[in-house]
Amino acid sequence: MNSLTAQKNYIIDLIIKTFPNLAEPKLQEEIAENGKIMYFRQGETIMDIGNYVKFVPLVTKGSIKVSREDSEGREVFLYYLEAGTTCAASFTCCMMHKKSEFRTIAEEETEVIAIPIHIMDSWITKYQSWKNFVLTTYQNRFDELIMTLESIAFKKMDERLLDYLYDKSATTKSDVIVTTHQEIATDLNGSREAISRLLKQLENEGKVKLGRNKIHLVRMK
Repeated sequence: MNSLTAQKNYIIDLIIKTFPNLAEPKLQEEIAENGKIMYFRQGETIMDIGNYVKFVPLVTKGSIKVSREDSEGREVFLYYLEAGTTCAASFTCCMMHKKSEFRTIAEEETEVIAIPIHIMDSWITKYQSWKNFVLTTYQNRFDELIMTLESIAFKKMDERLLDYLYDKSATTKSDVIVTTHQEIATDLNGSREAISRLLKQLENEGKVKLGRNKIHLVRMK
């Protein structure tokens, strides 16, 4: 078996395991023929604001943080992508041939199947499962954005912080969150001092344990 055949088989296996809804054999074959396996280190920028999108990432391992900048250039965290998902913003930029308004960064060691933009659009009319996948992705991301807006509008910062920590824990599948107070402040559009104070408050309440660039979530029994 040559390396090209081995990679195609590997991609098909990833699709079957990670994206079971993309069950049409011909679609799986096309993904394997046109897709490319790409790896990103923790903290590496995958797509940046102002750049043209070159591929749509199907996340097979790891997780990706999606954010954008407000009118004053401050970064605002939106949501995470994890294995079995993709980026709705990539679809929009691809189909409209526009520059990205979002930034995506690998939250941990991440593997994706990169789908070239020139072929992705044609699959919508060709494969029902791909069309459903795209529409479901849009719906899920829209729901997450609504939740983010409601959190900003109606929740106190301590509630938003705890929600953020649980969300990050669920994405990385670990109760130990590796991050800094400044990174959290940036994601939540707050000050580092306020985040540090609230984290200390959560520690005093027994909800977290703080370490050097680490936060351990304490699950209540």
